[in-house]
Amino acid sequence: MDGTRERIEEPLPPGVLIAGAGIGGLTAALSLHAAGIAAVLVESARQIRPLGVGINLLPHAVRELTELGLGAQLAAAGVATTENVYSDHLGRVRFTEPRGLAQGYRWPQYSIHRGELQLLLLAAVRERLGADAVRTGTALAGFEQRAGAVRARLVDRATGAIRTVRAPALVGADGLHSAVRAQLHPHGSPLLWSGVRMWRGVTRAEPFLDGRSMAIVSEGDVELVAYPIGGGRINWVAQVRVDRPQPLAEQAGWNRAGRLADVLPHFRSWALGWLDVPALLAGADEILAYPMVDREPLPSWGGGRVTLLGDAAHPMYPVGANGASQAVVDGRVLAHELARAGADVPAGLARYEDARREATAAVVRANRAMSRPVEDGGESDLARVTDTYRRATGSEVERLNARPSLTVDRSC
Repeated sequence: MDGTRERIEEPLPPGVLIAGAGIGGLTAALSLHAAGIAAVLVESARQIRPLGVGINLLPHAVRELTELGLGAQLAAAGVATTENVYSDHLGRVRFTEPRGLAQGYRWPQYSIHRGELQLLLLAAVRERLGADAVRTGTALAGFEQRAGAVRARLVDRATGAIRTVRAPALVGADGLHSAVRAQLHPHGSPLLWSGVRMWRGVTRAEPFLDGRSMAIVSEGDVELVAYPIGGGRINWVAQVRVDRPQPLAEQAGWNRAGRLADVLPHFRSWALGWLDVPALLAGADEILAYPMVDREPLPSWGGGRVTLLGDAAHPMYPVGANGASQAVVDGRVLAHELARAGADVPAGLARYEDARREATAAVVRANRAMSRPVEDGGESDLARVTDTYRRATGSEVERLNARPSLTVDRSC
C-alpha cells in the first residue's frame, strides 16, 4: 500500500454500509430507513448521472416501490405496459399477452429509463436519509470482520486517500464486477456468455400498436424487443445469436459503445408495417453493445455481517425483464429480515439469504430457458413458455396479489 496515503479509522454514521448506489442499493437504503435501520451508501462513480437505456419494472417490484411511497413518481416517470405482442419479422402477430394491471395484478408493470429511475431513487434517499447518505467518488477496497463489526477500507477516488470505517453490516450491491463478491468468492464462477450479442438504444419515435405495447419480434436467431419509455422515446434491444454458450473471454460492461454498422444488417429487410425497425435502429443517438451473460448461482452469498444484493449476487440474462425487479425485492427482503432480527445482524442476513438465494437462482435458470428458441413460435408454445416462466419465478398473479406486505410495522 502507498505509504503516502493517509489512513484514518473512523465510524460512519451508525447503520448498514451499502457498497453501490444502483437501483438495488438505493432501494435497500430506502427500505432499511423505512424499517427504522440507518444506512449509508458508498458509490465509486464521482457523479451519478442518468446513464443507460430502458428497463422494465415488473409488478412485484412496482409493489415494493409503491409501498415505499414512490408510486406517483413511478407513474409520472414511466409507461405502464399493457401488453406483450409477439410477432415475426413481417409484423404477423403470433401471440398477445396482457401485462400488469391488464393481466390482473394489483400493481402495474412500468417501462422506464434506467438512469431516470436511479435518479428518482437517489432523490428519495437524500430527502429521507440526508444529503450525506450517498457518498460518491468512494470505492470499496476491501473489508474484514472483527469484534462484532465490519471494517471496510474506502478509497477517495479524487485524492487516493484511504480510510477505514466500521459498520454493523456490509451489503455488496456493487454490480456485475462486485468487489465485495470478489473478496467473498475469490475462486467463484466466471461470467457465462449465452452466445448472444446485444445492442441497445433509445430513439425518439412515435409509440406503436396501442401506445403502451412491448413488441418481441423474432426470426431465427435474431430478435428485437422494443417498448416506449415516455418522453416520445422508444427503447430497443437487438439480440443476435452468434456462437454457442461458453465462459466469457472478454470484460463485460453495460455502457460500451456499439456500431450501427454491426447491428443494422441483421434487421435491414424487416418490414413490420406498424414499426420501422431499420429507422428505429438508425435513429438512436447512442448504441450500447455487450454480451448477454450471467453466472452460475452461488451456494451462499456471504457470511456473518456481509452479504450481496442484485447483480453482485445473481447476475442474469435480461430476457425475463427481471434483473432490476429482483434487485428491488432483494432490498425489501433485506430490510424486513434485519428488522425482524433486531440486534442479531448475522441472523438477519442469514434469513435474507435463505429467502432470496434459491428464489433468484430460479429466475437465473428460467431466464436461460427463455433465451432458447421456442419450438415453433406459435401461440400455444408462446403461451406455455410465458406461463412456465411465471410459475418458475414465483410471479403468478394470485400469488403476488395475496402475499403479505414486506413493510415493517414499527408501531409494535
